[in-house]
Amino acid sequence: MEGYHVENFGCRASRSDGEAIASELRHRGLRSADDFSTATVVVVNTCSVTDEADREARAYIRRVHRRNPQARIVVTGCYAQRAPEEVAAIEGVHAVIGNSHKSLVVSEITQPFGFVPIARLVNSVPVLHDQDFAHTELSVLPFAEDAQQTRPNLKVQDGCANRCSFCIIPETRGPSRSIPLAECVASIHRFVESGGKELVLSGINLGRWGRDLHPQQRFADLIAAILEKTSLPRLRLSSIEPMDWTPEMLALYAQYAPQGRLARHAHLPLQSGSDTILRKMHRRYRPWHYAEKLANIRALMPDAAIGADVMVGFPGETDALFQESHDFIAAQPFTYLHLFPFSARPGTPAAAMHREIPVSSRQVDERMAALRNLIAGKNRAFRESFLGRELSVITLQGHWEGATFALSDNFIKVEINAELPANRLVNVRITDLGETGLRASHLPST
Repeated sequence: MEGYHVENFGCRASRSDGEAIASELRHRGLRSADDFSTATVVVVNTCSVTDEADREARAYIRRVHRRNPQARIVVTGCYAQRAPEEVAAIEGVHAVIGNSHKSLVVSEITQPFGFVPIARLVNSVPVLHDQDFAHTELSVLPFAEDAQQTRPNLKVQDGCANRCSFCIIPETRGPSRSIPLAECVASIHRFVESGGKELVLSGINLGRWGRDLHPQQRFADLIAAILEKTSLPRLRLSSIEPMDWTPEMLALYAQYAPQGRLARHAHLPLQSGSDTILRKMHRRYRPWHYAEKLANIRALMPDAAIGADVMVGFPGETDALFQESHDFIAAQPFTYLHLFPFSARPGTPAAAMHREIPVSSRQVDERMAALRNLIAGKNRAFRESFLGRELSVITLQGHWEGATFALSDNFIKVEINAELPANRLVNVRITDLGETGLRASHLPST
């Protein structure tokens, strides 16, 4: 029996794609290899949001080919969509399949295409790619109900049309496309029937779910249907743009978060706290709009985790503009941040700005360090507020020295002082701070 290995890079939506590919390979009779060095087939599911993401993918492909030269390497994802010829030129690559044809990955592995009209050859490597996403019906992958993890991702939306000046995603993911509501609910029914406890809803621009459907629907409609029509114990939402945090969304949190069915966790991409920079980024909100959204979320859920993506070193970000962003972030109730330096992506307006008014790597490093220090203090204060209190957590895979790792509904890593099976919703009492999380004692159910 052939063994496979799927390596995922990038966001939750990409990881969901990878889980679905792995699930379908299992259904086709392949087994999961221990690692890439023993696999017959290696699927590299790439990201291309930064130069570093491209470099990491290239390095991984070369490492696989060096250590396992007999493996068939199939490359898919955003890098494969953005630069298929570049990827096909990497030694060891067997096939390149862009996001536009991602649902054909499993077929290419189990029934190699050979010559077909939709493929073209680059250095004798078949490339499946359509920059206009004309084959959008091929882009939907099945949900991996048997995902071999305790908190799988269900990708219900793909693509984005926001056209932020720094972002390559509209080219690598195509226009916004939604999975119909009935299909989403049916997938979650199957997940619950298989014993699933927590599911993460993901998408490239998740809050835009339903806008392309006929009749048109809203994201809050999907959340309500999931919570009303299924018995899913806990639903967690991934990143949602600030303008999509509607009154209807907040009303659902008010109803279901106290029950524990909707995780107390909100992630709103910020990018910058400077109004000048936000305008250059072509972001669709102003800092005061964003602050109002956070204030509403915090008032509704005082113990919620609140996070954001923040870009450092956007072209033209002066010391004064960075300080404006820093001060804005300091004033908000954030509990964590995803920080990343600006990376010029080919063909974007920001890449042209970068050539004219770049920010030095030294300045970027200093600003990143300042924000890391700022959020470290906020995160520690947030964790300290739970000492002596009870939290609901889901147990994760693996134990260490008699302890079980878990994640709270408000997105805090917890180490429980008992060995418990994975995929259990349990209550714990917080006893101490860990390096990046909390330590707790298990509270047996009564």
